[in-house]
Amino acid sequence: MYPAGDLYTLVVPPAHEFESGVTSGIVLVHGLTGFMDAGAGGRLAIKHILETLENRPVAYFHIDGLYDYRARRPKTLFDSDHYESMDMPHLTLSEVTDAEGQTFLLLHGVEPDLGWQSVVRSIIELIRTYGVRMTVGIHAIPWPAPHTRPVEITAHSSDPELLGIHQPWVGQVEIPGSMSGLIELNLGQQKLPAVGYAAHVPHYLANSEYPKAALALLDQISLNTGLMIPRDDLRQAATDMDSEINQQISAVDENREVVESLEQQHDDVMKSRRELTATSEGNLVSGDELAAALEQYLADLDEKGRES
Repeated sequence: MYPAGDLYTLVVPPAHEFESGVTSGIVLVHGLTGFMDAGAGGRLAIKHILETLENRPVAYFHIDGLYDYRARRPKTLFDSDHYESMDMPHLTLSEVTDAEGQTFLLLHGVEPDLGWQSVVRSIIELIRTYGVRMTVGIHAIPWPAPHTRPVEITAHSSDPELLGIHQPWVGQVEIPGSMSGLIELNLGQQKLPAVGYAAHVPHYLANSEYPKAALALLDQISLNTGLMIPRDDLRQAATDMDSEINQQISAVDENREVVESLEQQHDDVMKSRRELTATSEGNLVSGDELAAALEQYLADLDEKGRES
């Protein structure tokens, strides 16, 4: 063990120390359980990475001082006359090797209940220690969208250049805070590259595991970072689940009508986004203009629904 901070312990130190502002080309991906994660999109993506790629822990956070065991009691397996196991919480930084031999870091485990600001300072310390060039956060949110359409993504970053072709879906909104959000916010304030992706999960599937969301998140990671993460098994799981959902919905007329309505609304919104993306001069409209126009469009849809 290599004691490195009050909140964490390094198991394997970095091969080299990096001066502030010097990057190693390594990427850090983070996805913590405990915050909103519709369809378990983020959790399934992290699980897929750990199960399909070679990995090893390089740092452990001292979770006992950060976790409220009575508020979130660990799942425990009791068998007949004895305790079989207890799923203890952890917050771990792992080193992962992708399908082409590229190394990246993965921060996974539970979102701490306590000490958020201290934990974030420690995470940024580790980011500087390893010379991380890009930090990517993932999770999933419920959305009024049908499962019969591709999973859309909300991308966010303090640096607009990191967002690529992504356009905003909403304007300014107030949402519950999260450790992932605080990480990204602090990295932006320190001019360290960070981006996040939220997969849109059909609201009627938000409480089920939805591998299609995990697949969309891993696709974004690969597109943004160049990391090669095998996804064939996940694609098959997504296809199988879509088929099962189709069978369940087709058996009930009311469910089928709801999905058809969502399809129409989704297609109208996507058409509106395409029309709003460029002005008559061919220039991109601002994110605020696009978000405001979309909010007005959705409000009009809602008004028409109340009138009908």
